[in-house]
Amino acid sequence: MSARDDILSAIRDQRVRSAPRPAPYRPPAQSELTAAFIARASLANAEVRILQSEDDIPQAIAELLRSKNLPAVLHVPASAKALPWQSAPGLTIETAAPGADDAALATAPFGIAETGTLAYPAAAHAPASWHFRAGLEIAILRAGNIVPHMETAIARLKTSGDLPHTINFVTGPSRTGDIEQTLELGAHGPKALAIFVIDPSQDANSRE
Repeated sequence: MSARDDILSAIRDQRVRSAPRPAPYRPPAQSELTAAFIARASLANAEVRILQSEDDIPQAIAELLRSKNLPAVLHVPASAKALPWQSAPGLTIETAAPGADDAALATAPFGIAETGTLAYPAAAHAPASWHFRAGLEIAILRAGNIVPHMETAIARLKTSGDLPHTINFVTGPSRTGDIEQTLELGAHGPKALAIFVIDPSQDANSRE
């Protein structure tokens, strides 16, 4: 045999002759969407907690900031001003845009179960820049707004009116591996992401 034949024979011997067929994709059932979202979001390094009511949000945020040894200061967009902040008297609410060392609240209109992604359509009361400025983003998501796929979220946005000029899809904290193949957090957004899922049907202390 020639050298060429030897090389080709070695290549053929290294081929995978019968790779196993992947299991067929099965989208999560409606009853499984919350659990699927939490599992995927957790895999993306998001901290997820279930709350039974929006009234629990202020105290839960105060506890979260305290557990991370962060100042009890939260930047809140106009869309979340009506929450009962007086239930967490030690928490200071700021309405100015957050900075890189700040914690900021955001309300996610949709969550995507397939990937654990938050969908944020931009609006006058929810500017797109809000999701790129803070060091810690705390997202509020209603369990009823968790959909199976990204396409489902986009379809619902279309049926609700004109599409916004920007939709941000956020999966876990910001990260990049472009710099010497080393994982860096906070490259173009928050270094940490916490998600509070509002689901009255589940135990407030449950985690997936």
